[in-house]
Amino acid sequence: MEKRVYQVWKGSNKFILGGRLIFGPDAKSLLVTILLITVPVIIFCVFVARHLRHAFSSYNAGYAILVVAIVFTIYVLILLFLTSARDPGIIPRNLHPPEEELRYESSVSAEAGGRQTPGLQFPRTKEVMVNGFQVRVKYCDTCMLYRPPRCSHCSICNNCVERFDHHCPWVGQCIGLRNYRYFFMFVSSATLLCIYVFSMSAVYIKVLMDDHHGTVWKAMQESPPSVILMAYCFIALWFVGGLTGFHSYLIATNQTTYENFRFRADNRINVYNLGCPSNFLEVFCTKIKPSKNNLRSFVREEAPRPTLPSTQGAEAEDLGGDPRSKVEDDLDIGEDLLKISQRRNIEEIDEDIRSRGSNGPAHTALDVDSFLESDHRAPTIRSETRHSSWGRRSGSWEIATDDVLVNSKVTESRSHVTPKEARR
Repeated sequence: MEKRVYQVWKGSNKFILGGRLIFGPDAKSLLVTILLITVPVIIFCVFVARHLRHAFSSYNAGYAILVVAIVFTIYVLILLFLTSARDPGIIPRNLHPPEEELRYESSVSAEAGGRQTPGLQFPRTKEVMVNGFQVRVKYCDTCMLYRPPRCSHCSICNNCVERFDHHCPWVGQCIGLRNYRYFFMFVSSATLLCIYVFSMSAVYIKVLMDDHHGTVWKAMQESPPSVILMAYCFIALWFVGGLTGFHSYLIATNQTTYENFRFRADNRINVYNLGCPSNFLEVFCTKIKPSKNNLRSFVREEAPRPTLPSTQGAEAEDLGGDPRSKVEDDLDIGEDLLKISQRRNIEEIDEDIRSRGSNGPAHTALDVDSFLESDHRAPTIRSETRHSSWGRRSGSWEIATDDVLVNSKVTESRSHVTPKEARR
């Protein structure tokens, strides 16, 4: 059965409506944010705005207070939805590392007797040009790609996000290139809603004072919900109002929250600053790029890729065999060569000894042994360690066939030549 992209998604996101809406892993906090907005507005409409319908006689202007509160709240909730339920600018992961960036770097291996062996390495950073300045970008091991400028990997959503600003737990989503505009509009609109509810609650307290010719204290006692709403909005203004002011500064200087907190102490040049007017136009007037992820498309099975060759022999990996079976095959071949060379060289040594005994001075077995040992060494088997393309290690054995053929004369001559034959 074919699966869609959102069904095999490797990030920590949550999807609803068949992948049409994408949220962060902490999407449940979005319900808390909705309650923090709607509950105070409902209290305001029931206990404050309803009593102000007839407070302004001309053209029933009091009804406008109730309508504005409802419409403005719906507008804020829509902005919240656009911020939290859309792709913030996630860069699709690569299935394989970028081969064009591979570098072969030699490393000394102690197991190989100090021999230098090549290994595949990825440069951790590379330089790109932005507005005439060189900017260093990093390689992401999780997504297997070089992050574009201003991109960062969110540890909560486990995705690389373009123009990453921060991960907001109140909206349950990363704030990036594709939803930053809606995030700022949501925060600033929530600030205006708080100011509106606070102001209308204060107006209602003033109306009560005028109607009953009382003091502020008596008016507050007559309408406790107005007092609660004023206190709530005052506290909320410190948060949403502070965020609005801070992000207004970031937009004016073309910074992100991530850049401001991380690079503020480095005194780096902001290569993205185009001037205050252009910076605001870039955020609010440019066309939002389409998502790079088609979450409802079907996943295509990719054909297996060939293994990258290493600089040393890779016969076992190219054939797809087990490195241990490769070693056993090499040893079996070497053993067969040893047996063949033994049979051939026994006859040659015997014939040579007989010819020496008939034409020249006699040699003892000790002379034969010393003569052979002076010119030949014990057979050696060399082992080498090689590194495959992706860091796996497999052993390959190489047997020096010349050493096997020559040194077999030593071993067989000692086992078949007797002193009696040497005297001949």
